[in-house]
Order: sequence, then C-alpha cells, then structure tokens
Amino acid sequence: MSEQVAVLIATGIAAFLTPFMSAAVTIALPTIGLEMGAETTLLNWVATSFLLAAAMSLVPLGKLADIHGRRRAFTAGMIVHTLASLACAAAPSIEALIALRALQGVGGALIFGTSTALLTSVFPPGDRGRVLGVNIGLVYVGLSTGPFLGGLMTHAFGWRSLFLLGAGLGVAGLVVVLAGIRSEWAEAKGDPFDVAGAVIYAGGLAVLMTGLSLLPGPAGVACIVGGLVLLGVFVRHELRTAHPVLDLSLFIGNPVFAWSNLAALINYSATFAVMFLLSLYLQYVRGMTPRDAGLLMVIQPVLQAAFSPLAGRLSDRLQPRLLASSGMFLSIVGLVPLAFLDASTHLGIVAASLAIMGLGFALFSSPNTNAIMGAVPRRSYGVASATLATMRLVGQMLSMGIVMVAFALTMGHTKITPDLFPQFLHALHAVFMGGIALCSVGVFASLARGRVRQP
Repeated sequence: MSEQVAVLIATGIAAFLTPFMSAAVTIALPTIGLEMGAETTLLNWVATSFLLAAAMSLVPLGKLADIHGRRRAFTAGMIVHTLASLACAAAPSIEALIALRALQGVGGALIFGTSTALLTSVFPPGDRGRVLGVNIGLVYVGLSTGPFLGGLMTHAFGWRSLFLLGAGLGVAGLVVVLAGIRSEWAEAKGDPFDVAGAVIYAGGLAVLMTGLSLLPGPAGVACIVGGLVLLGVFVRHELRTAHPVLDLSLFIGNPVFAWSNLAALINYSATFAVMFLLSLYLQYVRGMTPRDAGLLMVIQPVLQAAFSPLAGRLSDRLQPRLLASSGMFLSIVGLVPLAFLDASTHLGIVAASLAIMGLGFALFSSPNTNAIMGAVPRRSYGVASATLATMRLVGQMLSMGIVMVAFALTMGHTKITPDLFPQFLHALHAVFMGGIALCSVGVFASLARGRVRQP
C-alpha cells in the first residue's frame, strides 16, 4: 500500500479506537460501579482520569513529536494505549482502574496529538478537508458503535471485555504503522525542549481539575485558584522562552487559529457530558439495560459519522466559520429538550435531540479542524494538532467537572439511588442549561474567526 493509504488507515484506526473506548466505558460505568461498589464521584473519575492525563501531556508530547518525529510519537502512543488496555482488563479495584485509565490517557495523547499532524503532513492542502472529514467521521463511528457494542459486550461478557477489544484494535493499528509508514516528519528537529514549561502546564491543569472535583468545599476553591495561577505563570514563561513548548505566537495575530481553538473548547465544554448524563438517566431513572440505552444513544454519533466527511469536503469550498457556527447553533437546538427531561419524557424526544446534536457536531468539527490546520506553517503541525486536541480534552474535562460540581451540590458524594432521582434530575437540568449558555457564546466565537479562504 502507498504511504498515504497507510497513514489514512493507521490514523483511521486510532480515530476510531479512542472515542470507541470512551463511549463504551461510559455506557459500562453503572455496571463497573455495581461490581466495585463505587460511588458517583469515583465513577466520574474513571472517565475523567483519562481526559486529565491526556490533556496534561498533549501539548508537551505534540512538541516532542515535532522535534523527534510524528511517526515515532504515534507508534509509541499505540503501544502505551494497548498495554494500558490490557492492564485495565485485569484491574482489581476502582482505584487501580482510575490509575490505569490515566496511563491510557498518556497513550491517547500521543495518538490523537499526532494523528491530525500526520494527515496534514502527507496530504496536500487541496485534499485536507476531505481526509480530515474521513478521519473525524471515523471518530464518530467509534462514538456510535461504542454505546451499542459497549452495552452489548458489557451485557454478554462483562465490562472487562471492552478493554480486551481495545487492545486488539491497538495491535491492528501498530501492524499498519510498522508495515506501511516509512517516512518521518520532524520539521522542528534540533529545537530544545521546554521542560519547565511542560511541568508548569501539566501541574496547572492537574491542580485545576482536582479543584473542580473538590467543589463546593474551600479546598476546591483553593485548588482552582492555584491552578489558574500556575497556568498564568505558564503563559508568562512561554512568552519569555526562546523555544516554548506552546508557541503563543500561533494565537497572537492569528485570529483564525485563536478563535477556532476557543470555539472547540466551548463546544466540548458544553456538550461532552451529554452522553455521560444520558447513560445514567436511561439506566437509573428509566431502568433500561446497558444494551438498550446504547441502542438509543447510538443515534447521535451515527449522524456525526455520516455527515462529517461531507462537512469536511464542504469546508474546502465554503467558509468554515459559517459551517461550524451553524453546527454550534444546532447543538443549542438539541440541548433545549434535554434540559427539561423527567422520569416520563417520551424517548422519541431524547432520540430527536440526539439526532439534531449529531448533525450539529458533524457540521462543526471537520470545518473547525480544517480551519485550524490551515492557519499554521508545516513546522507547527504537531503543536497545532496537539493544541486542538488539548482544547477538545480540556473542554471534555471541564464538562465533566461541571457534572462533578452539579452532583456535589445536589446529591453529595454518594451512589445514585431511587430516592435521589429528583436531585439527579435537578443536576442534569443545570448542566444542560449551562451547555445551552456556553453554545450561545460559542456561536459568536466561531463567527469571530473571520474569513479563512475565498469560497
């Protein structure tokens, strides 16, 4: 096979793998909690530890990929993720599973921090929207099969089988990389690595997210303030460093790059928790099995997968800001009915909301990614890819942090039981109303990027 085809297949497997695992694990969380006797905050950390570890390491690893080679970094990520998946399958406790999911997150950071950069390195600009659309479509194929296949496998074989399947997919990706990709891309070869910046950045994100999990207590507020201070120190350090781990000049004077990344951060902050909350709602409040809940939740990612390639092709011809802003607006339309769910809401309303949001995500993601990668020089592809992935993961992390806060304020740190269903629904309503407000701001952030190219 040609190297272009090998890159497309390998990054396609990776694009499918990480969201599939996230969606499958999400649908299995109630089963994991039942088996391991875990309360809701610890269950939340099964998902959040992956996101936090990935977000902490994405930008530093993206810079290392530009220096030492994107193929090498991608291969290392597949190896780490595969080994961590095998270990997760044998996790003896909820605490061990959380720690191993964090290790998976580091592998995931190496994978999706370099995937977009590899595609952009191999394919010419005229094909960029098309191949990115295919890649993002596979992300949503993973999201669509995750709830269905994850629920089916959890029901039939137990939740540990999910991680064994993830390990098998990782091996398949490694075979394609080793057999079909020979070139290396390291346009920043020879640049020194900003170790201090990487440590400050990772520490700031870790402290900030820990604070979100400790709210509303004073320790939570202190950690959030401390995290924001560390991130401020990071920005100051990067502006004074000759070879920063994150080149802030990519944001300064580059409105397309800056506003597109902000739009991505807002979009994921507003919408990522939807699947987590609906999984709990359908299984706890509505009494559905993991399999049946997965079948209903598959609607959203199926539409994302179907329309993302088309949106990617359109973004090669039309202004990405118009497509992405339309997608963000559709997310608002889909969130509105979910903000009024109760124990008797017709499931057709849930299905319709998921369908609208699926179409909205498709219209947003591919054009937004195309705009970001087209706004930077080749030597910065790795950092740009990692920055976009960081916006996605930090947004997802903030979304889960909002859920943690809502749960702590309404239910405390306890298991979800029938007598707490009203409080759970109050938390769900608050999170979805917050998502509507964020997406409303996101529409303007998406429009503010300006024109990317002539249609």
